Amino acid sequence: MASVLAPAAPMPPAAAAQAPGGRSAARAFVVAWAVFWLLLLTVAVQEHLRFGSPAELWRPLLWEGSSCLVASGLVWLQWRQLPRLDPLLGQPWRWLLRPLVLLPVAAPLFVAAIYAIRHLVHALAGLKYQHPPWPQVLLYESVKFAVFYLLFVAVIFGLRSFAALHAERLRAEANLALAREAQLAQLAQQIEPHFLFNALNVVASAIPEQPALAERLLLRLAALLRAATDLTRRPQVSLGEEVDLLRAYAEIMGQRFADRVSITWQVDQSQREQRVPALILQPLLENAFRHGVERHAGAARIEIEVGRGGAGLVRASVSCNLGALPATPEQGVGLANVRHRLALLYGERASLSLAPRPGGGVVARIEWPASVAAHGEPGRAQPP
Repeated sequence: MASVLAPAAPMPPAAAAQAPGGRSAARAFVVAWAVFWLLLLTVAVQEHLRFGSPAELWRPLLWEGSSCLVASGLVWLQWRQLPRLDPLLGQPWRWLLRPLVLLPVAAPLFVAAIYAIRHLVHALAGLKYQHPPWPQVLLYESVKFAVFYLLFVAVIFGLRSFAALHAERLRAEANLALAREAQLAQLAQQIEPHFLFNALNVVASAIPEQPALAERLLLRLAALLRAATDLTRRPQVSLGEEVDLLRAYAEIMGQRFADRVSITWQVDQSQREQRVPALILQPLLENAFRHGVERHAGAARIEIEVGRGGAGLVRASVSCNLGALPATPEQGVGLANVRHRLALLYGERASLSLAPRPGGGVVARIEWPASVAAHGEPGRAQPP
């Protein structure tokens, strides 16, 4: 029966043996090889039972068994010797030419080996193995061998090419993940000075007249600083942790405008275990203070809502009754950072939007995919 050449994935032999795609291709070939020979053996046995004696059932077992044994040995040897052809997988005709060169040598060796086994077994049994003349045997078996040889070379080329593509895809995904982590780390470095500059101004203004208040605000600021420092190591936190950090920032900024700013919270407690990018909500609240409270006189009402969105999303919004969206909104560092981080982590499944607030003002809203199921039934949004 047929022998076959089997290439490995386009990587060093040791790496190819460990690559998930390479192992999958090898397992697929072993299974296909076993099924192929089982089918041949079944057909040979049925054919013998139709025209031969059941007492001589060992004969078809010997014929197909000797072919399977020799072909499997050739496959094993070739599998180990062909990694050097890996770079040619991208050039199919050059790759296929190498196995074809071996066909004139492999065919007579295969025929000689299987007939040597059959003669030996018959001799041990005290029998003489009868077969057609050697030229006829060599021609018939070589042609049959060549047909199966070419078939399996094509099959294995397809399997190993798929394994190579799979390994390349895994490498590309790993490189993309590393690139995303590097981008997130760079964005985290932008966050620290951006909001700390504003927060420190608030603390500094409280030191001369209210040192106790300044001390408490510094503790809140320390919590924010720790969160920003940990961002490169822990880019995602629970929504509960994120809301707690947002409260710390709200206390710092709210203190500066304590006489005219009120903040209300509506937080769905059933969503506290959802995963969220660390410090993703803080720029929304910072924008409300910078573009609403600081630039407009009058009482400011800031509303913070966190809960379920639609279609498996989590939603968070920060709205302020002061300010208005310009005709051509400018995207500052904070919001650009938020939009970029959402895109890196979730692609098009997450969004950041700015819209006019009913009754005046602006609402900033982000949505991102839910990551864990809420505990129990959906909880009612609760104030702090």
